[in-house]
Amino acid sequence: MLKMRSIAAASVFALALTALAAAPAGAVTGSGADDEREYVVLFAEGVSSADARAAVEAAGGTVVTENDAVGVATVTAGADFAAAAAGQAAIEGTAQNRVIGDVPEARAANGEARKADAVEQETRAAGKGIDLSRKGPKPGKGKPSAEPLASLQWDMQQIGATVDGSYKWEKGSKKVRVAILDTGVDGTHPDIAPNFDAKLSRNFTVDVPFDANGVEVDGACEDDPDGSCEDAANVDENGHGTHVASTIGSPINGIGVAGVAPNVSLVNLRAGQDSGYFFLQPSIDALTYAGRNGIDVVNMSYYVDPWLFNCSSHPADSPADQQEQQTIVTAMQRALDYARNRGVTLVAAAGNGATDYTKVISDTGSPDFADVPGEVAYTRDLLDPDSCISMPSEGDGVISVSSTGISKRKAYYSDYGNGYVDVAAPGGDVYDTAGNTRDITRATLAAYPQSLAEANGEIDENGEPTVNYVVKSCDAAGANCGYYQYLQGTSMASPHAAGVAALIVSRYGLPDVLNGGKFLPPKAVEKILAKSAVDTACPVPADFTYTRITPAGATLTATHTCEGGTSSNGFYGAGIINAAKAIGH
Repeated sequence: MLKMRSIAAASVFALALTALAAAPAGAVTGSGADDEREYVVLFAEGVSSADARAAVEAAGGTVVTENDAVGVATVTAGADFAAAAAGQAAIEGTAQNRVIGDVPEARAANGEARKADAVEQETRAAGKGIDLSRKGPKPGKGKPSAEPLASLQWDMQQIGATVDGSYKWEKGSKKVRVAILDTGVDGTHPDIAPNFDAKLSRNFTVDVPFDANGVEVDGACEDDPDGSCEDAANVDENGHGTHVASTIGSPINGIGVAGVAPNVSLVNLRAGQDSGYFFLQPSIDALTYAGRNGIDVVNMSYYVDPWLFNCSSHPADSPADQQEQQTIVTAMQRALDYARNRGVTLVAAAGNGATDYTKVISDTGSPDFADVPGEVAYTRDLLDPDSCISMPSEGDGVISVSSTGISKRKAYYSDYGNGYVDVAAPGGDVYDTAGNTRDITRATLAAYPQSLAEANGEIDENGEPTVNYVVKSCDAAGANCGYYQYLQGTSMASPHAAGVAALIVSRYGLPDVLNGGKFLPPKAVEKILAKSAVDTACPVPADFTYTRITPAGATLTATHTCEGGTSSNGFYGAGIINAAKAIGH
């Protein structure tokens, strides 16, 4: 999960090595001459659009866009709008609509504006200037139909998504549409393009050259790989979303890797900024679009910013902050319900905070974005799990996915909890090794935009990787090449589950008479996914201690307690997903 408590967060941004046709929302707030800001406004149930707009105007706001499917609008207004809106019966709640674009590399390196991910930063920093003498397999090696890099995909082997497993009986159907709600998808990548649905794909965000303090960063958009703030719907200037899409549905085409469901259609519904932030309005718009347009499965490897946990009544929060968090939960649940009621199976990353979501917890990272300097992140202790919710992973009707390593242990960073985690899937654990030292190949490998590899200096002038977390693969003729990166996180686990869900719809779905394609009720998908998951018991003892020896020589330990039985527990939920079993083999 991007960011995650669960990106995904559901990352986390899932980690580089550690690695979440409506008009897009508008600009960053807090920088206008009159301190004009942008808000997401949640209307009361049953209120007409006319009455809702009148209430906004009465509170001093102007409606920019309206999502009438769930009663939500984007509004511009002054700093006192939230207080005025609270007096309008037609308005149930408000939340600031924070948006941030990419940040120049020099500023990002200092942690400014970009969402931090400790695992990603640690991995990438250590990947520079290392021995690259060990090469991956060349095209044509291995079993028939195996992709060139198949031997590096331990994750697919763990869940039976191989030429001897699920690929033999079900590769997925082009009629099944899987949407990636993420930082975007590079639809031109040679290992994504054959399955990419450009017609249905949309971008619900606009990158804005402002940092977290509302200060304009001149030239930020011009420095993007595509030189624009308004990215096309086949662009990913972060890399997270492309990795997720590749895991779900990279085709079997003689290049690189294959996804869990290598024949399904991939739809980019971009809801996240280049910087890794995911805000409320784009998430809502993407989910309602999915419900209206015949999407079968959505993957959400992130949490909705700026609050990792949205608490209804935590005493450390001001009344305004409490009200904003309540609005986020209610608005997101409306959107999730809208999509699910129209046949969309919802899959989300559990989070990378290494915490038990069912226990009292502290949150030191919320809010993680503010328009005013000094208002980011304060410690909130003793959060009540019954009244503090992370969205979307804890939303009703959402499949929450924890992460496993190559040995099938729960990954050291993965959030967990008996009753929180629904299923587990491979997301990578670079410390899941005999000596507890880091091995990048214990992360998961999937597609990486070439433009980012070039911009980040990860490939040289000859197109060869300069870091150990980037791999190059070409077709047999050597004429068509793609790049791939190792990432770990629950952001990487979630798309494995989404891919299996897509196989289930492909295998058992009925014709969708409304939207074309196939249809299978989410309840049926969820049941098959859980029933086919391989029961995995808690470790013995249940208090499992992780030991990690960092490249700097530091030894880190942490103990996580697994609660529950073999068929259902806090580490694995109903078990580790299995693609072959899910389709009846």
